[in-house]
Amino acid sequence: MTEATEFPEPEHEPEHEPEPEPEQFLSWRTVLRNLPYIVALALAIFGVAYSSFTGLAINGYWEILAVAMGIVCVYTGWPRAPDREARLKLVWTQAAHWATILVVMNLVLLRGVQQVLPIQATGLVLLLLLGTGTFLAGITLLSLRICFLGLAMALSIPAMTWLKQASLLLALGGVAVAGLAIAFWPRGQKASG
Repeated sequence: MTEATEFPEPEHEPEHEPEPEPEQFLSWRTVLRNLPYIVALALAIFGVAYSSFTGLAINGYWEILAVAMGIVCVYTGWPRAPDREARLKLVWTQAAHWATILVVMNLVLLRGVQQVLPIQATGLVLLLLLGTGTFLAGITLLSLRICFLGLAMALSIPAMTWLKQASLLLALGGVAVAGLAIAFWPRGQKASG
């Protein structure tokens, strides 16, 4: 037997590679990776806000945004396309998909349709078409980010209309909350003698 203080030499253990640290929720890397999706959503919401509040139609803006979404979809699917044939298929299916969305957008922008659809509603309809097209492209690409972007675009429509209708109510609620906060805010107690 060996003494308690004598231990056999451990065999040389292979070095383990350090496990990659999980990304933080709002790190620069995460923001940069999601930047195309964030910019697309911001531009879509800006387009609706601009056309709703100015009353001006920005038809070319929606067409450019649809083409940009097609580029974002190809960018998203490109790393998963293993060879030239798959990449060519990706480009052609996305081109056909977004060309269809552009045709439908232009149908909405026809003069006959515009006579029954106010300019403020036109922006909402175009955003709905863009959101639907984006969501369907996400399903085709099996991309959760693209699906979420399309869903966020589509859900921003009721959110904007609700916000527009409820802005006075929200302002009054904010004033009431501020008043209650001021009324019940703890104040310093004077020291009793």
